Amino acid sequence: MAKLTEKKMELMKKLSNSNGVISALAIDQRGSLKKMMANSGRENVEEALEAFKVHISKELTPYSSSILLDPEYGWKAAEERDANSGLLVAYEETGYDASEPGRLPDLLPLWSAKRLKEKGADGVKFLLYYDIDESAEINEQKHAFVERIGSECVAEDIPFYLEILSYDAKNDDVKSEAYAKVKPRKVIEAMKVFSDDRFNVDVLKVEVPVNMAFVDGYTDGPVVYTKEEAASYFKQQSDVSDIPFIFLSAGVSAELFQETLLFAKEAGSTFNGVLCGRATWKDSVNVFAEHGSEKTVEWLQSQGRKNIEELNAVIDKTATPWWNQKVTI
Repeated sequence: MAKLTEKKMELMKKLSNSNGVISALAIDQRGSLKKMMANSGRENVEEALEAFKVHISKELTPYSSSILLDPEYGWKAAEERDANSGLLVAYEETGYDASEPGRLPDLLPLWSAKRLKEKGADGVKFLLYYDIDESAEINEQKHAFVERIGSECVAEDIPFYLEILSYDAKNDDVKSEAYAKVKPRKVIEAMKVFSDDRFNVDVLKVEVPVNMAFVDGYTDGPVVYTKEEAASYFKQQSDVSDIPFIFLSAGVSAELFQETLLFAKEAGSTFNGVLCGRATWKDSVNVFAEHGSEKTVEWLQSQGRKNIEELNAVIDKTATPWWNQKVTI
């Protein structure tokens, strides 16, 4: 992992709670959130997107150690966050070019790690789609890309959070039974690759290693993993890297995400927190689109707060401090 300088250590603490656990709120969605807004009938989608992020930030950051925003629509929301909440900022272009193979990444052209830091970011986040089994020609491009960002963050003395979304180049349906069978390898091996010191990653933001919808006892449909098999994958994932790692919610329900964290803890995973987005605020999108700001604020102050406080209670029981990892200083 990247060497934690005194400045990086200070910023890592700003992004986590007093126990060294990262309980971060993600609202850096752009393309997917625009679609959610448009499908809900909202007009002036870009203005609505910016306003919605402000509501999320203002109402929910009092209960989060930090918030992840984007530099395209998120700066007003950043200004409205709680004074004790750290700021992570996304560096990638949203989505990927589906017409080209490899889901190759790209950066926002008007931003750099230096500019994000100057604007007030406490950490830089980059999302990478990665298939361990894709061609070396494609994956080497991705390796070089991450190396560049890691080097930027070293130069700017700012934490680098790498978000890895696994996929199968031969199967677009990541929710399918077929993908569930290969997901543990895809997730675990990707973590292993980007734990190498050459990438200078400070925190890995990753998926859980199984699709819980196919775990015995968590599904009424086909079973891909017994509970024992699923638990072994969580333990393997935890053991494959010395870098602090946190789980993303991947859009599952708040209840299932909380159950998953409890399962991970029981399996022996030493994850260091979460960066949770849609599981917390997803249902407020329709409220905002159909009823406006006042009703949205009411929802966030009641159900939104309930979702995040319940999640925090689970995190308190399950996550371990990031400084327990083999952090180099």
